[in-house]
Formats: sequence, structure tokens, C-alpha cells
Amino acid sequence: MTDAEPNWEWYRTFLQVLETGSLSAAARAMGLTQPTVGRHIDSLETALALKLFTRSFDGFTPTDAAWELKPYAAGLADTAAALRRVASSHGAGVRGTVRITASEIIGVEVLPPILSALRGKHPQLTIELVLSNAADDLLHREADIAVRMFKPTQDALVAKRVGAIELGLHAHKDYLATHGVPKSMKGLANHSMIGFDHGTAFIRKMQIQFPVFSRPGLAFRADSDLAQLAAIRAGFGIGACQVALAARDPSLVRVLTSRFSPALDTWIVMHEDLRESPRCAVTFTALATGLGRYILQGA
Repeated sequence: MTDAEPNWEWYRTFLQVLETGSLSAAARAMGLTQPTVGRHIDSLETALALKLFTRSFDGFTPTDAAWELKPYAAGLADTAAALRRVASSHGAGVRGTVRITASEIIGVEVLPPILSALRGKHPQLTIELVLSNAADDLLHREADIAVRMFKPTQDALVAKRVGAIELGLHAHKDYLATHGVPKSMKGLANHSMIGFDHGTAFIRKMQIQFPVFSRPGLAFRADSDLAQLAAIRAGFGIGACQVALAARDPSLVRVLTSRFSPALDTWIVMHEDLRESPRCAVTFTALATGLGRYILQGA
């Protein structure tokens, strides 16, 4: 390993080649030439005295060393992105970039009108929205603000509970007209059920409490909440849907209301260091207010 500190751009290029699998694809994604990308990789390998990729006719294959370096390079990328967001916020008024992470359903179906109204009030505010059911690490600044369905435990985070989002069993009215309305949870065994393909701790808990959602009994399996919602709307069968969301669509009918009504605790979370940031403060408040109103729609 040389004494010279590797250039950050080399790490950025390394991550892009790791993701795309080739110099040409990485070059297109970064707006660079292929020879430049190749020089970045060669320079990083020389500086670190490591072989990061093996060249083959169909692309670049990462070595074990590359996979070990990936989380550290990704941490550098997150820090650099956070630095740019903070720098962009300096100036008069509310301005700059706020990076928000939320689940697919919340991010696609609930947040857009909230964020649109926020942008209307603060036109110099830029929003980055990350759709993920994973808990992005706010402590490492992968995002500024998160909408989470569980209470955070880290002391360095500011968290506000905005309420509980009720879930219900729903189906399209045309599906129920054809297949009938189930009268009991056991009766769901005779229906096309929609649920998850793979289990998380929360999903496994739900499956124990409601065995009808066990994987073998499902007629439609998808780990995407949006895909499940689309299947419900298309009349494929019966699935779990946020009550407030279903209330917006008169074609969706709730069934077995008294038998199935679990709730998801909903929290808005950000790092305590961002408490005094105008861009994050107004966004935090807008999300809390907007999600609170949304939850009341299903009450």
C-alpha cells in the first residue's frame, strides 16, 4: 500500500463498477469515459495494493477484498452526500436538500401530496426520497429523516410518534361479487389470499397470529407492498391494506373488520444534530402533520 491517500473519486468509481459490473456501464452512469473509469480502478488498486476485480470477457468480477471494502466505501459515499446536503442548505430562508426514507407504500401512496405542499411553501427545498422497507441508518446519515413503523431505540435520534396506521383485509368489490364475502377467518382458506414471499420478524409474527397468511396458503406472493396493493386493486384476491389508504378507493371493500385490525406504530425520526437545521425542521413538522391527518382518514 502506498502512503498517498486514495482520491475519493476512485472510491466512487469503485462502487459504481461494483454495482454495474463493467467499466462501460459505470462510465455511462457517472458521465465519464471508459478509460477514465479504468484509470480510477487501476489507481485505487495500486494505492491499496489490492486486486479489486478480475477481468473477464463478460465484465468485472469483484474479489473478496472488494466485497470487504464495499461497506466502507459506501460509508464514505453517505458522508459525502450528507456533506453536500448540509452545504446546500446555507443561505437565507429554508433551502437545500432533505433526504427522506420511507416504505414503498408510504413513499408512493401517502407522502407525495405532503411533500408537494411542503415544496409549495419552500420552493428552494429539494427532496430526495428513498423507498425502502429496510431501516436506513440515520446515525451514519444515509438519510436525514425516516418514516418508520417501529420506535427507534438509539439515544442520538429525535423521534415523534404520529399515531398508529390500522391494517384491514380488503378486496375489490368485483372479486367479492364473484367469490363471495368471507364470514370468518377460517373461511379465508377458500379465497385467493395475497401476502409476502419471504418473512421478516414482523411478518412471521403476523403469520403466527393469522395463519391464513402463511406462505403455502397464498395465491399471490410478493415482497413488494406496492405489488400486493396492485393485486388487491386488480381483483386478484384478499390482502392486507392500510385502512386509510383503502378508504380513498370506493372499489375496495373491507372484510372481517372485527377479526383483523392490527396497527403499525408510525414514527418520524431524525438525528439530533439536525434539530436546528431549518430544512430538516420544516420537513419533520410537515411529515408529522401530514401523516397525522392521513391516519385520521382511517379512524
